[in-house]
Amino acid sequence: MRWTEQLLILSFLAVGVLQTATFGANVTHDHRALVIDGRRRVLISGSIHYPRSTPDMWADLIQKSKDGGLDVIETYVFWDLHEPVRNQYDFEGRNDLVKFIKLVGEAGLYAHLRIGPYVCAEWNYGGFPLWLHFIPGIKFRTDNEPFKVEMQRFTAKIVDLMKQEKLYASQGGPIILSQIENEYGNIDSAFGSAGKRYINWAASMATSLDTGVPWVMCQQADAPDPMIDTCNGFYCDQYTPASANRPKMWTENWTGWFLVFGGAVPYRPVEDIAFAVARFFQRGGTFQNYYMYHGGTNFGRSTGGPFIATSYDYDAPIDEYGFLRQPKWGHLKDVHKAIKLCEQAMVATDPTISSLGSNLEASVYKTGSGLCAAFLANIDTQSDATVNFNGNSYQLPPWSVSILPDCKNVVLNTAKINSATTIPKFVRQSSSNAIDASGGFLAGWSWFNEPVGISSSNAVTKPGLLEQINTTADESDYLWYSLSTNVQVDEPFLKDGSQTVLHVESLGHALHAYVNGKLAGSGKGNSNNAKVSIDVPITLIPGKNKIDLLSLTVGLQNYGAFYDEKGAGITGPVKLVGVNNGSTVDLSSQQWTYQTGLKGEELGLSNGGSSAWVSGATLPKEQPLIWYKTTFDAPSGTNPVALDFTGMGKGEAFVNGQSIGRYWPTYIASSSGCTDSCNYKGSYSSNKCLKNCGKPSQQLYHVPRSWLQPSGNTLVLFEETGGDPTQLSFATREIGSLCSHISESHPQHVETWRSSRKRGSRPGPALSLECPLTNQVISSIEFASFGTPSGSCGSFSHGSCNSTQALSIVQKACVGSKSCRMDVSIDMFGDPCIGVTKSLAVEAACT
Repeated sequence: MRWTEQLLILSFLAVGVLQTATFGANVTHDHRALVIDGRRRVLISGSIHYPRSTPDMWADLIQKSKDGGLDVIETYVFWDLHEPVRNQYDFEGRNDLVKFIKLVGEAGLYAHLRIGPYVCAEWNYGGFPLWLHFIPGIKFRTDNEPFKVEMQRFTAKIVDLMKQEKLYASQGGPIILSQIENEYGNIDSAFGSAGKRYINWAASMATSLDTGVPWVMCQQADAPDPMIDTCNGFYCDQYTPASANRPKMWTENWTGWFLVFGGAVPYRPVEDIAFAVARFFQRGGTFQNYYMYHGGTNFGRSTGGPFIATSYDYDAPIDEYGFLRQPKWGHLKDVHKAIKLCEQAMVATDPTISSLGSNLEASVYKTGSGLCAAFLANIDTQSDATVNFNGNSYQLPPWSVSILPDCKNVVLNTAKINSATTIPKFVRQSSSNAIDASGGFLAGWSWFNEPVGISSSNAVTKPGLLEQINTTADESDYLWYSLSTNVQVDEPFLKDGSQTVLHVESLGHALHAYVNGKLAGSGKGNSNNAKVSIDVPITLIPGKNKIDLLSLTVGLQNYGAFYDEKGAGITGPVKLVGVNNGSTVDLSSQQWTYQTGLKGEELGLSNGGSSAWVSGATLPKEQPLIWYKTTFDAPSGTNPVALDFTGMGKGEAFVNGQSIGRYWPTYIASSSGCTDSCNYKGSYSSNKCLKNCGKPSQQLYHVPRSWLQPSGNTLVLFEETGGDPTQLSFATREIGSLCSHISESHPQHVETWRSSRKRGSRPGPALSLECPLTNQVISSIEFASFGTPSGSCGSFSHGSCNSTQALSIVQKACVGSKSCRMDVSIDMFGDPCIGVTKSLAVEAACT
């Protein structure tokens, strides 16, 4: 072949490759599934919100999601971040939506873009920018022209941005779905007929933008065509789409629940999540999304609620710091593999569902070409069951589903975990130790005393008490209400040693009352009731008395009909009450002076600059309204970093000018409601499984590594209630123990299914261990028992039956290796107790 002919052929091949790479995928749907390029798909998705992590974390989070068996990454689009000022846009840094979606595509995953633009998401104001509130005549999320104009403008902005970057599947990009609105069906009855008109308009508006991919509306049973209505919840197996031509889709499977200041830490057992997922696919589902797959962190003032904590870990398969939460991540990965083994049969037909007895159910996907997959469910919460199916006997634990990709052999039971467990830990570095080690980890404090009351020339004076959000436009958490009042010597409040009480009522979320420059009392609401009412004894003096009330918000309302009309701040009454003589003076309608924000905010102290900082030999401690500043060196290594706020009260923290969020370690969770363990059997609710009762709701706060330099970092704190900053310490997130506990009754591992079918053999269960971090090896075996061990990772104990060879066999197989695998069988370990079902429990350490 001549060189010119070779060149022509190579050029033709190159053009062909280019056309294949950029030719758009055709995404449609029918009643069974999403259809991508003519092929029905079973799709596993997970939510990762780009601003709740940092750009340097995104690729790793996405890869771990792919490794966990996900096909799709789902994210909201946060209007308030992208358009903080009307017509001024921000798509940089953590707001770089385009970069995030491109990384999803580069990893070989699809994307679901939930534009909303209302997002809920425990996000401040539900994701709406505050300037929206001040548009004349506006009413949110209803048939209101000013709102619809702004909503359409922003939605079109995002769609156009995605089109410009060719990110829709129809252009060759990863986005296969978009969402408009969000859980409107939960609250639309409050809007009456205007709500119905609005949802029809939203559907029409979205489809007119011509994305080339389907649109969904979650929790919207009356979603008009061509919208796909979808389900959100802990369980969606019973969900039926509103139209026969729509697939059964689950946009939010809640992997845990959000944390609130004043609340215990919620978690959801993986056996229950796996059960819910398998039930959904058993009963005809073909698209399922975890909310959240990685929850992340509510940096800055992004939390909603009110009272949502800074951590948004959500007990997700990938934790707040980017570590795999095991066994949750691993067990769900196995569930995904088992379901994908059934995919060909599932997408070819509808399931045939039959009863196998009380609380027992079989679903079979069978085609004329011989494909067959089955799901066997025991939805009883107490008892095991033995069922006969297709002439074979199967043992089903309670609240579990067995998956049979060939309608005969069980590849996975949702209640039997084959995945290893890891126990993460925080390794703390005290400031004193760090100073000795590195010459200045936390040292050289300076401070600034925040003035009590009005200190800005921008203050305004008006009669009566103003609502806070309308006054501050959420530019700050803080609003000062200041009043001077004269008290005559002969007034009842000063006669005969009369005691006076200052009574203040507020819509929330917290307040501090100062009288004549001194703190008189404080009050706070909670996540169930943000309102505050305080009665504090005060001492008045003859003549002029100054009352300064500092009202503060802790994230704005993000959910509910008309939530944007929920106010905050001190709307009164504010009264002086004579305890002994019953006299009352209502101060509510007097001339109050207002200041939005703090002097320290006006001076830009969060960046660490300004000449206002002072220092001295004695650091002020346990003092309200004070700013602190210090410098520190980053903890060594590459592990994620947290700041331990032991000793502090409430406030906000900044590292190198970036806010790591609100801290509030003094808001303690109730001492009741937690249990040592949580029974996964039975329906889950957000308060079923709680831990950390009687302790701070959040004590450790994520400091992203990308925000740090090796040395010379600046830490700034605004401390609102009083604390001791010298007790602060940094900690690194590390992995402690690595464990697994597998019984002889476990199915073979799903990884071996295809290879064993080719060989015609069915191997038994096996225990596998693998160190979670790169360059780690198993350095020691802390525990090993084959027989009847009990307990959990970190607290295993031997039972009455135990193989004397177990420890040495496991040590020989594992120590010095990154991973190891052992059959759980008497052939491997001998038979210490004949006729008893045995298990193997191992705890290892990796270094």
